[in-house]
Amino acid sequence: MEPRRILVIDDEPGIRQALGQLLEYEGYEVRSAASGLDGLAEYDRFRPHLVFLDVKMAGIDGLETLRRLRTADPSAVVVMISGHATIQTAVEATQLGAFDILEKPLDTDRVLLLLRNALTQADLSEENSRLRQTIESRYEIVGQSYVIRALLERIDKVAGTPARVLITGENGTGKELVARAIHRGSPLARKPFVEVNCAAIPSELIESELFGHMKGSFTGAVADRAGKFEQADGGTLFLDEIGDMALSAQAKVLRVLQDGVVTRIGGNKPVQVSVRVIAATNKDLEHEIAEGRFREDLYYRLNVVPIVVPPLRDRREDIEPLVVHFLQQFAQRDGLPRRGISNDALARLSALEWPGNVRELRNTVERLVILAAGPHIAAADVERLVGKRAAEPSGLGSLADCRTFEEFKDAAERSFLLAKLRAFDWNVSETARALEMPRSNLYKKIERYALTRESTPT
Repeated sequence: MEPRRILVIDDEPGIRQALGQLLEYEGYEVRSAASGLDGLAEYDRFRPHLVFLDVKMAGIDGLETLRRLRTADPSAVVVMISGHATIQTAVEATQLGAFDILEKPLDTDRVLLLLRNALTQADLSEENSRLRQTIESRYEIVGQSYVIRALLERIDKVAGTPARVLITGENGTGKELVARAIHRGSPLARKPFVEVNCAAIPSELIESELFGHMKGSFTGAVADRAGKFEQADGGTLFLDEIGDMALSAQAKVLRVLQDGVVTRIGGNKPVQVSVRVIAATNKDLEHEIAEGRFREDLYYRLNVVPIVVPPLRDRREDIEPLVVHFLQQFAQRDGLPRRGISNDALARLSALEWPGNVRELRNTVERLVILAAGPHIAAADVERLVGKRAAEPSGLGSLADCRTFEEFKDAAERSFLLAKLRAFDWNVSETARALEMPRSNLYKKIERYALTRESTPT
């Protein structure tokens, strides 16, 4: 293991020499600088793990040097040294990001103890940063297609607001990733993100899960327990598969959204909560409302900003970057063999039908990584381990059933336009530009074929 690097910035040669000898004896690699400007230059070259910095120096003083250091590198760990530290100096140094302040004459034991504590904290911060990067990689939305760029743009717009969001899309499209991206881009990013899968919890337990309970309130309630709303207080609550929630629980969720107050089952003490709610479903909630299975008033409370996550068939150009992303993820995070993949194999994967969307693609790539015959995934591996099921042409349907040539032309044109509109997230101007068609003509054809977002191929 390489020795830790320490930089000493002090205009007193005696301090530089004494600290240098002590730290080198303890096994650290030490460099020194006699002024703030020299110290800033040395920091860029040396990239130390910790800096000892004198407060009073000729030229720019220690506080100004600290300010510049932390601006250039917000993660810099700096311990200030002062011959006459005042409370004001200590407060200002702390506000500028100093770890601590040492008074002269320096005490050897105090220096070494503070050094160990500072480096331990720096290690923890670095580990937390690595963990955050790992988590963010796991929940990264990958793709460069038009529909994904439009999705990311909408996420960016809504993330900084407190608005409630309703995410809809098929199973496996990545609704949870969207919810996490909204939370990560919001002012609540460092607050809790609490997820509840409403479809996975029995209806008789969902209210306890959401609102908590008091000891003895029902069989099995052996202790007081906070619900998900309380656990998410100050942060984000993600209600996944909200369409599967029981009507009784829906009524209570509506009251919490209206009043911001939760009462545990069996309790009588209201608890004030401040929670941003993001909901998701693969169901058509308007249909569920018509069938009496979902509350219309709750729907309008949740659906402040709607976000539709596109299925993989509408973003086929993203399959290759997704495959590459998953290969890297499995190797780096899960320790699976590092595999390359041939262009033919990528082409085969891109041509397959993916009814399970991104989730199915991810599972398939994991299977290929584990079971592929050689160091590179080949087209033969895809055929052997995945199959030869070809994708249906997007939106073309069964044109062979048309009775006349005119009927065939109309059906083909309708299906083609519908596929293109979906690919551009129903942006008529962008679709017309891509088709090299006057926008007015496209509007006429949309009207002629009665095309809507809910259209299905004929």
